[in-house]
Formats: sequence, structure tokens, C-alpha cells
Amino acid sequence: MGDFGRKIERFLEVFIEKNGYVRVLNGLQNTLLIAVTGLLIGIVIGTLIATVRVVPKYKRLPRVLNGFCSFYVGLFRGTPMVVQLLVFYYVLLPLLDINMTGVQVSMMVFGLNSGAYISEIMRSGIQSVDPGQLEAGRAVGLSFHTSMMKIVIPQAVKNILPTLGNEFISLIKETSVVSFVGAADLYVAFSYIGSNSYEFMVPYLVMALIYIVLVMLISLMIRWMERSLKKSDRRN
Repeated sequence: MGDFGRKIERFLEVFIEKNGYVRVLNGLQNTLLIAVTGLLIGIVIGTLIATVRVVPKYKRLPRVLNGFCSFYVGLFRGTPMVVQLLVFYYVLLPLLDINMTGVQVSMMVFGLNSGAYISEIMRSGIQSVDPGQLEAGRAVGLSFHTSMMKIVIPQAVKNILPTLGNEFISLIKETSVVSFVGAADLYVAFSYIGSNSYEFMVPYLVMALIYIVLVMLISLMIRWMERSLKKSDRRN
């Protein structure tokens, strides 16, 4: 216990006296920023792809778009997140002569990756909605696009809310790889504390605890949103 106590003392010395907490707060901010932005981008991309995938393929354009979407989903689901980060940061951006920070690249790649997964989640949610809902919208004169956006997709989101919560949790945990492109996340912050205290046990335990707390808070938020949606359904 005495040895563990000394480890805690060294951790607190770097965390407080050497402003390690500033790096942790910055890392936490970047972790949440990357995950939240990635989820929002993913929802937009995923919804568009899912809509294309369920559109009737009677004409050539929907078939072409569907082929492109299938390639996109296969590409991002078939390669690891860290490979996508490395390719974008060290290959594509230099080729295109674009300057972006590690955090910006991480937000973009996380969004593109999440879009591929959310598209499948959203597609299953759309297919779970009674087809009569879409037919009713078309019957009263609404276009296919309007019927989807105003009637079908809001109901689909209710059905897939728990799965979207799981996707958000996955994004939070996967931010640990953004250090490969120079983004300062929680892992980078606690590695700094470990390097300066010459002891990694306590910093990594605290880092794991922070991730656990984040996941628990997200889970509670999702359950609260589910209960709120169920109450609104009962009122209707």
C-alpha cells in the first residue's frame, strides 16, 4: 500500500503542481469534440446514404448512387479507423496540399467512418417503419423526399436511438487512436503525466475511470431520451 501511495503522490504532483490537469482538460475537450462532431457528421451522411439505399431503383440515377454508396460503406467499414486516419493525414492531405490540424482531420475521418455504420443502422430503422406511413404521405400529395424527411425518418430515429447511443460510445472509445495524427486526446494527456512522473499505473487507471464515467453518462442520457420519447408516444 505504501508503494501505491507513493505512485499516487507522484501522479498528483504532476497532475496539480506541473499543470497536468490542463492537458487532461484539453484532452477531454478534444475527445468529446471529435466524438460529437463525428457523430453529427455521421448522422447526416448515414441518413443520406440510407435514403438512397431504400429509394426504388427503377431509374438509372438511383442505381448509380446506390452503387457509389455501397462502395463508400464497404470502404469505411472494411478498413480500421487508425488506417483511415493515417491515410488522410499523411497521404491525401499532402497530395491535395491541404493544411488541417490533427483534431480537424480526426473529426472529419470519424464522421466519414461513422456515416458508413450509421447508414446501415438508419436503413434498418427506415425498413422497420410501416410502409403504409410512406404511402400515406404520398397519398396526400407529399413528394418522396418530403415523406421520408417528415414522416419516415423521425420514426426511424426513435427505433434506432439505442443503437445510435452505442455508436456514440464506440466513437468516444476509438478517440484513443487520434494520437497517431498528433491530436491531443485523453491518452496523450495521461501519457504525458506518466512520462513526467516515471509511473504509468495511476495515470492509466484514472484515464480508464474517465472513459467509464463518460460511457455511463451517455448511457443514462440515452435511457432518458428513450423514456421521453415513450411518454410523448403515449400522449399522442
